[in-house]
Amino acid sequence: MINITGVKKTYKAGDTEVKALRGVDLLINKGEFISIAGPSGSGKTTLLNLIGCIDTVDEGEIHIEGQDVTSLKKEEKTTFRRDKLGFIFQSYNLIPVLTAYENVAFSLQLLGLKDKEIKERTMAILKEVGLEGMESRRPAKLSGGQQQRVAVARALIKHPLIVLADEPTANLDSHTGEDILKLMKEMNEKHGTTFVFSTHDKMVMEYADRLVYIHDGEFTSDERRSASESK
Repeated sequence: MINITGVKKTYKAGDTEVKALRGVDLLINKGEFISIAGPSGSGKTTLLNLIGCIDTVDEGEIHIEGQDVTSLKKEEKTTFRRDKLGFIFQSYNLIPVLTAYENVAFSLQLLGLKDKEIKERTMAILKEVGLEGMESRRPAKLSGGQQQRVAVARALIKHPLIVLADEPTANLDSHTGEDILKLMKEMNEKHGTTFVFSTHDKMVMEYADRLVYIHDGEFTSDERRSASESK
């Protein structure tokens, strides 16, 4: 599914070089619910940005479903990101002037689908994530948990190969954060969508089927869990 080999990434901060990733290797299988865990500055968000075709590697390759995404041109990366990937951010990243319905439907409009299909799929996914009756509310009229549910719906509506979630519980209280994790776990099991998280939240780690620790740009451990061990 996702095959990462020898990936390096260095950033420059003035005269200082920061080695965000130091030649990492990782194989992620289809349908996994995997957490990349580590402290701030460990390289976990950099890794998600590289998988998500938001940033470019210095060395190494990333293959997704056999496609070497590191060799894609800028326009090709944009298309791949639009068609194959879903994103969930800690700050929700909803468009404030659009309603919950419009924020979710926008992803399908970019794919050029017909209005009838867009409406059917948007209403269905909003119901699935527990937002039936809130379709016309703008983000400012939604709680943090509700906004993140919109973000989950937006990520899943185009049936992506992979959902990349960068610290998805960071701005939520523990109860709401757990509700969102349960929702994403349910979507993972129902649709078989691969979820890749970056986090330092212990609760996210507890829900993961697989937990990979990263420190100073290198993986330090890789733990696979049975269904009874993860929540």
